[in-house]
Amino acid sequence: MITKNPEESKNLNDLQDSLSSLDKRLKKIAADLEHTQIAEYVHLLNRPRTLIWKNLLAGTARGVGIAIGFTFFAATILYVLRILGALNLPIIGDYIADIVRIVQIQLEGKTY
Repeated sequence: MITKNPEESKNLNDLQDSLSSLDKRLKKIAADLEHTQIAEYVHLLNRPRTLIWKNLLAGTARGVGIAIGFTFFAATILYVLRILGALNLPIIGDYIADIVRIVQIQLEGKTY
């Protein structure tokens, strides 16, 4: 389209630039939405059995991980306490030795 008026030409160029900028922004928003995987999330919400199953598996894995982590942490603490108890520190050594004895008795299944 050829225009004789330079002002109309300038307005037309500004409009084309605005549309080009808007097109780029819309493409970026579309790509961002695709990366968020909203379609998969909506699909999952429409299938409650799948959602329950995945949450059950995730909860079980989380529980097993916590149990293993706590066991490792407690064993490490007991190991350190046992080493500190062997050092025969005046006040701390007796206290730690009592704690280690109580834990060992509990692990053997006896009552304290």
